[in-house]
Amino acid sequence: MKQNFTIRPETLSALPAFVRVARLGSFRMAADQLGVSASAVSQTLRGLESRLGVRLLNRTTRRVGLTEAGERLLQQVAPAIDTLNTALEETESARDRPSGLLRINMPRAVWALIAGRLPQFLARYPDVQVELFADDGLSDMVAGGFDAGIRLGECLGKDMIALPITPPLKMVVAGSPDYFRQHPTPRVPEDLANHVCLHFRYASSGKLVEWEFQRDGHVFEVAVGSRLIVNDGGTARDAALRGMGLAQLFDFAIGEDEVAGRLVRVLESYYQPFPGFYIYYSTRRQLPPKLRAFVDFLREPMLS
Repeated sequence: MKQNFTIRPETLSALPAFVRVARLGSFRMAADQLGVSASAVSQTLRGLESRLGVRLLNRTTRRVGLTEAGERLLQQVAPAIDTLNTALEETESARDRPSGLLRINMPRAVWALIAGRLPQFLARYPDVQVELFADDGLSDMVAGGFDAGIRLGECLGKDMIALPITPPLKMVVAGSPDYFRQHPTPRVPEDLANHVCLHFRYASSGKLVEWEFQRDGHVFEVAVGSRLIVNDGGTARDAALRGMGLAQLFDFAIGEDEVAGRLVRVLESYYQPFPGFYIYYSTRRQLPPKLRAFVDFLREPMLS
C-alpha cells in the first residue's frame, strides 16, 4: 500500500530556487533574482537533494545542468510555481500604487533612448525599483525572470503583447571629420569596400551584422572593409568619434554628435525607415501596476 507523502515546509520553500537555477543554469543568476547569495542557493538545493534522496543537478565550474531526475521534477513543478507567481502578482495588482522590483531586458542601444527620462519615472513612482539588463542577444524574457523586454519590431517573439515605444527608426553610416579628411566620402554603398568600417558581432550568436541598404525598393548587402570588430554599439560610436572608421548606427545615437559636428552621416538616401523599438510582455500574466506604469510612461510620447 502506497504511503502518503507529507511535503515538508523546507522542501516547498526550496522549489522556487530549484526552478530558477534549472532555467538559468546558474546559481549566481538565480541568487541575484532571489536577492540572496549564490552559496545560500547552492546550500538550499543540496538540502533539497538530500531530503529527496536523489541528485537533481550536475554541477561544473562553468554551468549547472539537470540530471534526468531534475528534468522530470522541473517539468512537474515549474507550471505550479508559475501559477503561484501569477496568483501573487494578481493579488499584488489589486494595490493601486506601483511598487516592487521591475526587471527589464533590453539591447544596450535602448539606454540612449530612455536614460534622459528614467529619473522622471523613478521620481514619479518612488516605490518602484528598476533593474535594466543589457542584452543584445535574443534571450527568453520569461525564462530569464523578466517582467518585460524591449526589442526591435522585427525581433519580437511569439505569444507576446507588444506595444511601440518609438517611431520608425533609420540606420546611418557616420564618420568623424578627421576620418573624412583622410578618406574620400563614399557616394554609393559599394564604395564601402574601400573604407575602414567598424563591424558589429552579436555576442550571443557570434554572427557578424551585414551592412544592408535599399535601392529602388530592394534591400541588398554590401561587403565592407573592416579592421575592427566590436559587440557594442557604444564602442562603435566611440571608435568612429576617434576617427578609426565608419560606423553603422541608429540615427538617434548620433544626434548630439552630429549637431556638434563630431560625426557626419553619409549614404542617407540608401536607408529607409523600419519598425522601431517595442516593449513586450507575456500574454499569460496579469499586468502588475509597476509594469503598467512603466509601459504607459514609455508610450507617453507615442500617445501625445
